[in-house]
Amino acid sequence: MQAVTLKARKVDLPPQAAIAPLYRGSHLADAYAVALPNPGAARMDMETLARTLLASQPRWAQTLMVLRDAIVARFGIKTAGQLASGEGGRIGIFRIYAVTDNEIVVGEDDSHLDFRLSMLRSAQGGPHGSITLASAVHCHNRIGRVYIFLIRPFHQLIVQRSLTRAAKRGFGLRQE
Repeated sequence: MQAVTLKARKVDLPPQAAIAPLYRGSHLADAYAVALPNPGAARMDMETLARTLLASQPRWAQTLMVLRDAIVARFGIKTAGQLASGEGGRIGIFRIYAVTDNEIVVGEDDSHLDFRLSMLRSAQGGPHGSITLASAVHCHNRIGRVYIFLIRPFHQLIVQRSLTRAAKRGFGLRQE
């Protein structure tokens, strides 16, 4: 039996994701996947998987968020604190838009852009399946386009590292 690599990798945008109609015309659309590390993670509900993943950000990413907030507040863009205290069901700064047995869609709308993240579970991609995190961002104005240009490399690193960290930590579960 071949060992499963628990490192996130860039993949094609999943056409079955609920956000697939948003890929067209987006200013940023990408997807990364990682194998699920154990049967327990494969059985977890999507909201728990998403909470575990989004809590797996590296410390340097959290530091970047503090810096981001100090800069964007001057441009009328919502800070992390404002996002986290927003209405509706939330996972940290992300509003929950939809949850099914195998997908959760989170995101936010702001003055400069709208973004959606789809976390999609598949039976393929590893012995216990995989998780794909797809992003779609639509900018409303020049501020949004400059913002995406500046954060794109950080977004890609944060998504890859968060997926890898969550998988290596078993999505919070012990190996079965």
